[in-house]
Amino acid sequence: MPALSEQQAHSYEHDGFFFARNLFSADEISLLRETAINDHAMDQAASSRDDGTGASVRLSLWNHPGDGIYGMFARCRRVVDAVEQLLHDEAYHYHSKMILKDAKVGGAWAWHQDYGYWYQNGLLFPDLCSVMIAVDTATVQNGCLQVLQGSHRMGRVNHVLSGEQAGADLERVEHAKQTFPLVQCEMTAGDAVFFHPNLLHASAANRSEDPRWALICCYNARNNKPYKQSHHPSYTKLHKVDDDMIMRAGNNDAERARVEFANLDSDDRSATTLSDRPEG
Repeated sequence: MPALSEQQAHSYEHDGFFFARNLFSADEISLLRETAINDHAMDQAASSRDDGTGASVRLSLWNHPGDGIYGMFARCRRVVDAVEQLLHDEAYHYHSKMILKDAKVGGAWAWHQDYGYWYQNGLLFPDLCSVMIAVDTATVQNGCLQVLQGSHRMGRVNHVLSGEQAGADLERVEHAKQTFPLVQCEMTAGDAVFFHPNLLHASAANRSEDPRWALICCYNARNNKPYKQSHHPSYTKLHKVDDDMIMRAGNNDAERARVEFANLDSDDRSATTLSDRPEG
């Protein structure tokens, strides 16, 4: 039985994204949120990315999913089977990250495509997929994801540095805004959005009283393994798990937060390898 409906698969192809409402239960998300909030190692590993206005977004990233609750979310069949249906290939875990957009102080993300970053890592094709899982309710007020519906059909556009972030070429973004509908991806905790690596997306700063944390699991197709080494892994077999493993891992207090966080400040050169002006 296909993991996705025909409508979801069509939306991904035509719009560049689709929502999977209530993909995770309240109990599953509650365990994930509790684990992340109390995870001292995640807090210590968090890296800040200035948005060009003095505000910043914090994120923690890990390359290998592990056996704790973070890994069970990334490895569960309800996610990975759907991603493989979209990629028409075996998927492996490219990386996961927790976006820590805290109340009042969380900064914005500039308009960009994920492949605008990942192209720098030796990936020949945009055969990747990201799954953003709402850990907190995401609203316009607390800086939810924004996408330009259908903009993935533009292909990869040039990216330049904006603060400490890589942003898509502003001239092209402005024309894209006039061409494609802007969708505010408001989600309740437990909802997910699957999106294409060439989809233009951004998020505003969080000026609300509510945090907006999100887990993003990113996958690459096996046949799209990078031709050079980077801070993200080449093909590594992903061992899928049954969906009930989330709760089983989450209830193991000793192991549920176990994962090896990456040092983004020293390892991630995806943005800083970009020119400070458009190509051409």
